[in-house]
Amino acid sequence: MNTLKPVVFLFPVIALILVSLLFTYSKRKATDKKLFNKFVFFITMLAFLLNFTWEILQMPLYDSSSFSINHILYCAIGAIADTIMVLLLYFGFTVIFKNIYWIELLKWEQISILVLTGGIGAILSEIRHLSLGNWAYSDSMPIIPFFNVGLSPILQFMVLPALIYSLSFYCLKTTSNK
Repeated sequence: MNTLKPVVFLFPVIALILVSLLFTYSKRKATDKKLFNKFVFFITMLAFLLNFTWEILQMPLYDSSSFSINHILYCAIGAIADTIMVLLLYFGFTVIFKNIYWIELLKWEQISILVLTGGIGAILSEIRHLSLGNWAYSDSMPIIPFFNVGLSPILQFMVLPALIYSLSFYCLKTTSNK
């Protein structure tokens, strides 16, 4: 991993602004604001924890990575950016599906759209970060032909968002029934 460049924060800052606007819009639609805040809290915490774990586990697939404090902090920064993107996806689909709890009524078509959107977003993000030199892959990273990006970070955004939303909704239902 190379040194952190300020340009790497451009898209996460734009995404954070969009998340803030979409959160405000979605919260206005919520009939129970406290319940909605709790749900968003669950999404945020699970998104950070699962993405941070994924980032740590895939470290050996990147050049010059080691389990040093600098690389672990780099993974934490990446997990924060990933969390912002998970929230952006959720709130974006809230607008598209016109339902703040769309995860409750998830159908295969929606799962497919979510997985495809996550995958395309991850491919574009990886292409950008690789071209900026923010990181490079080790020889052990499986590469997706044509796109020349690593499989692991793409799978991360194809798998984790749906898992995070489902677990968050489950946590919400479990804690709300008490």
